[in-house]
Amino acid sequence: MDYTIKNLRDVDDMAAKHGFSETQEARFAVTDLKAEATGLSYHVVRPGKRQAFGHHHHEAEEIYVVLSGSGRIKLDDEVSEVGPMDAIRIAPQVTRAFEAGPQGLELLAFGPRHAGDSELVPGFWED
Repeated sequence: MDYTIKNLRDVDDMAAKHGFSETQEARFAVTDLKAEATGLSYHVVRPGKRQAFGHHHHEAEEIYVVLSGSGRIKLDDEVSEVGPMDAIRIAPQVTRAFEAGPQGLELLAFGPRHAGDSELVPGFWED
């Protein structure tokens, strides 16, 4: 088959699997979509919460699109407000994490598929 259709809410929630369901959902659709070169993930950050950790990549540039809600994104040492339909391009080496406003934050992330390319940064966004 040369196409795949999958509802992103039906993709396994990796945040729940790893004990982060209180703060977020993270659904990585590459396998479910049988994507060969493109990465796609669906994220929900719960109202008033921050993603559990930051991350960056070695090679993969990413683009995030805010679908609904509002909040902030931390990019290295800078924090910016984001809202519906904002698109954010992030170079691989920039560490990033989102924080949701009172209505939560729903977003998509797109980038090339590079297995093992990301590095997690615990404690990236602390007061």
